[in-house]
Amino acid sequence: MPDASTLGPLPQWDLADLYPSPDGPELAGDLERSADKAKSFRASLEGKVAGLSGADLAAAIAEYEAIEEVLGRIMSYAHLRYAGDMSDPEIGKFYQSMQEKVNAISTELLFFTLEINRIAEADLAAKMDDPALAHYAPWLREVRAFRDHQLSDELEQMLHEKYVAGRAAWTRLFDETMARLRFPFDGETLTTSEILDKLSHRDGAVRKKAAESLSQVLGENVGLFALITNTLAKDKAIDDKWRHYKRPISGRNLSNAVEDEVVDALVEAVRDAYPKLSHRYYAIKAKWFGRDKLDYWDRNAPLPNDDDASISWETARDTVLDAYAAFSPDLAAVGRRFFDNPWIDAPARPGKASGAFAHPTVPAAHPYLLLNYQGKTRDVMTLAHELGHGVHQVLAGPQGHLMSDTPLTLAETASVFGEMLTFRSLLAQRTDPAQRKVMLAGKVEDMLNTVVRQIAFHTFEERVHDARAEGELTPTQLGDIWMEVQRESLGPAFNFEDSYRVFWSYIPHFIHSPFYVYAYAFGDCLVNSLYAVYQDAEQGFAKKYLDMLKAGGTMRHKELLAPFGLDASDPAFWSKGLTVIEGMIDELEQMD
Repeated sequence: MPDASTLGPLPQWDLADLYPSPDGPELAGDLERSADKAKSFRASLEGKVAGLSGADLAAAIAEYEAIEEVLGRIMSYAHLRYAGDMSDPEIGKFYQSMQEKVNAISTELLFFTLEINRIAEADLAAKMDDPALAHYAPWLREVRAFRDHQLSDELEQMLHEKYVAGRAAWTRLFDETMARLRFPFDGETLTTSEILDKLSHRDGAVRKKAAESLSQVLGENVGLFALITNTLAKDKAIDDKWRHYKRPISGRNLSNAVEDEVVDALVEAVRDAYPKLSHRYYAIKAKWFGRDKLDYWDRNAPLPNDDDASISWETARDTVLDAYAAFSPDLAAVGRRFFDNPWIDAPARPGKASGAFAHPTVPAAHPYLLLNYQGKTRDVMTLAHELGHGVHQVLAGPQGHLMSDTPLTLAETASVFGEMLTFRSLLAQRTDPAQRKVMLAGKVEDMLNTVVRQIAFHTFEERVHDARAEGELTPTQLGDIWMEVQRESLGPAFNFEDSYRVFWSYIPHFIHSPFYVYAYAFGDCLVNSLYAVYQDAEQGFAKKYLDMLKAGGTMRHKELLAPFGLDASDPAFWSKGLTVIEGMIDELEQMD
């Protein structure tokens, strides 16, 4: 891992913009006031929602939104403290305590959306004549999308209350287990983020040793990870059965405001393209390494002529902001706020959540970014990615707490677009053919990780959930599914040793957000098409793009993409996006 003198000072976030301290009067006061307001809200409106006028329903929604925003602020603070150090039992206790208290308060509010969903369509249409209620039309549309899957009030309340002792508790067990794992390596003990970073080390012996250490420790814990996976899959199956979802993925698609058929078309297009994309690229990469096949730990290996130099934080910041500014000074100005303020937590440290994320918190505050920055080119791209999320969240904030959230399928658009801007900027600066080849190969690998790898993850989830319907899965069965999917997606250019069988167990998305992962491929293919429109120098593209980000959750993908002449429901749409990756592989092949 590079030392601090190489990377320079790395920023750490200050959560005081949310609350000054976990035990201060500000947080305690918000909890107490929220509890009182929620009880009062329920006492005055329960059983009466359908009879409200349009104006009165709008006022009730505004009151509901205000309470929910405060609860969102509390949980954002608790989650970010927890992500900063999952190994501290006091922080874990605080996080669980906040979950339980907020859950109890939100239980008082549960009746409201349930009653909204029981309003007849004709009655609601009449109420929508009121402009104040019409403002909330997008939120009402998304709430009412779940009408057919709603249970009785008593069951909904019971499931809501049990969440903290059910799915949330199993998720916490996974997170804290992963945070506490230590991986032996050359006399040191490394965190998950640090050992994963070794898999992209220049030295093949280091990569192999890191893979063996990762496999050893995951293998020692695979029984627990299998239990967590089995339990959550069964929990989801029970919920899906009661709610009458056709397939395990259907609930996720509904929350993403995307049709099952659109996602099926994406998955089919990517899987059909495996031979033209991943199989072909990794065969080329093996040839660059002078080998017939790569070992699985060589998937993210730097190319032989990659200088692998560490990139300082200051350089990474300037690289990303300059790329954003070349596209839109307004976009860069929003992005710069994250660096001018303590909104980013960049260092890798023990106990910290692995990977990276952007947390939107609430519109009354601002987003925060979590990274594990270690100075690689991929880390710069991760910064560009998460900053894209952050900028999107800031721009969508004025839509308000209920309508600023973007469906996952579109939430990845700004992040992947930010990566593409940064990559194109860096590539334009490279005049040496060898370095251009390294840059282009790195981008292809990132795209394969975003598209092929994520659809492979999606396929793994589908097969696991389908198999779990027949009974509990052993670690061996889970490993069999994993290996089958990896061989199918990455192709014949790899040697897959048995030590790779447990690598499914560290992927957090399977635990945190079932069927989340296809959103990455959705976003990458969408951005490829979007960037092609931009390259055609269409007048006013940047303004249209910023308007799309500002829309937040008020529009669905068809409405948002229409100004660009794109339609994700057209099966040919996905092939266009995949053709961009294929074209880059063509270019690399011609460089040999």
